[in-house]
Amino acid sequence: MLYQFYETQRSIMEPFADLADVASRMFTNPALPFAQLPGAQRISAGYDLLHRLGKDYEKPAFGIRTVDVDGVEVAIHERVEVDKPFCELRRFKRFSDDTATLATLKAQPVVLVVAPLSGHYATLLRDTVRTLLKDHKVYITDWKNARLVPLADGEFHLDDYVNYVQEFIRYLQGQYGNCHVMSVCQPTVPVLAAVSLMASRGETTPLSMTMMGGPIDARRSPTAVNNLATQRSHAWFENNVIYRVPDKFPGAGRRVYPGFLQHSGFVAMNPDRHANSHYDYFQNLVKGDNESAEAHRQFYDEYNAVLDMDADYYLETIQTVFQEFKLVNGTWDVKTEAGKAERVRPADIRHTGLLTVEGELDDISGSGQTAAAHDLCTGIDQKHRMHYEAKGAGHYGIFSGRRWREMVYPVVKQFILAHQQGISSARAAAQPKVTAKAPAAKKTAARTRKATA
Repeated sequence: MLYQFYETQRSIMEPFADLADVASRMFTNPALPFAQLPGAQRISAGYDLLHRLGKDYEKPAFGIRTVDVDGVEVAIHERVEVDKPFCELRRFKRFSDDTATLATLKAQPVVLVVAPLSGHYATLLRDTVRTLLKDHKVYITDWKNARLVPLADGEFHLDDYVNYVQEFIRYLQGQYGNCHVMSVCQPTVPVLAAVSLMASRGETTPLSMTMMGGPIDARRSPTAVNNLATQRSHAWFENNVIYRVPDKFPGAGRRVYPGFLQHSGFVAMNPDRHANSHYDYFQNLVKGDNESAEAHRQFYDEYNAVLDMDADYYLETIQTVFQEFKLVNGTWDVKTEAGKAERVRPADIRHTGLLTVEGELDDISGSGQTAAAHDLCTGIDQKHRMHYEAKGAGHYGIFSGRRWREMVYPVVKQFILAHQQGISSARAAAQPKVTAKAPAAKKTAARTRKATA
């Protein structure tokens, strides 16, 4: 009933939010007398803020039209390569009329970016994709809002997530011979499982795995997110955060963890910060600081856009990753598409480079949680394993913003390039310009390289 109540309330508030938008424009339109009234700018700012607090935020677009490649403006065409019931494999194809640039583009590595399915849309990684496109062919997993997936399309489990990743890897291998995989936050666990299963079967595995800010071992440096999962039982989550999609949506009747509840949790983690941000937005509108106001809009257009997660997937993730720690305990069995259960054994991975990235100030995935992958992937030679800690970076800073572009990306780029021809060729390749000592098994926490500010 909570979901239905929320949608009813939102439907009632929507006309008022639209009216507030109209009123805001009335008090700033110089052609109207309202704009000449004393305090018109302040009144307009108040209505604008009311509109943004009450409006519905839809899925944003990636909006990447061009990128600069070695001084040449390259056009980007975004298209869906593989369409699954719960996910689209989206490609950002690059075009150029410059012959030399075209030759460069064709020779660059292929990267599969596995975006999180943890509340926000894949567009949260827009800056990640835009930066990667300068030096790579880029594909991304664009997860669908579960409330838009009809019940006829079946269920979605954590096992299905793992199988999707394997299918996408095989697709890119079929197109290009091989690929590199980058996972950000939540997908580090299912991506490691997917590559592990492929290695155990003797399949060709990706040339490299880059894992950024993810809960490989959520027992290390637990954060508020980890504590919530351990302090509440599986039954508590099922009884308190799982609801059925209302009739007005294509996925009517599907059990989901609604996006509006997830958004409430996001805001509750830092309520003062969000309150101050909205107050600053109001003040910037009053002062006429349009640049700062637009930056606020862009951030919250993304931050406030959330999707529903299928209940089975969400509950299994809580249990597997945050409560029973099945990956690090070696007890995780994943069902293949044929229904066969296979044990996840990261130690079987031998021909894939491993790069882990953490932010020094990450309050979502604590210190050492991602680096734990090195303790599991003992089959990979230490020469092809590397851990990097970005000094001064929080969770979002490792994949978006200045620290991502200036500190983290050069490391990622060079690691991928060093493993482009596979581990056998990487052994003979020159060391990357940005180097770091690979952490030995069981000693990852003590052997990290910190970035300079």
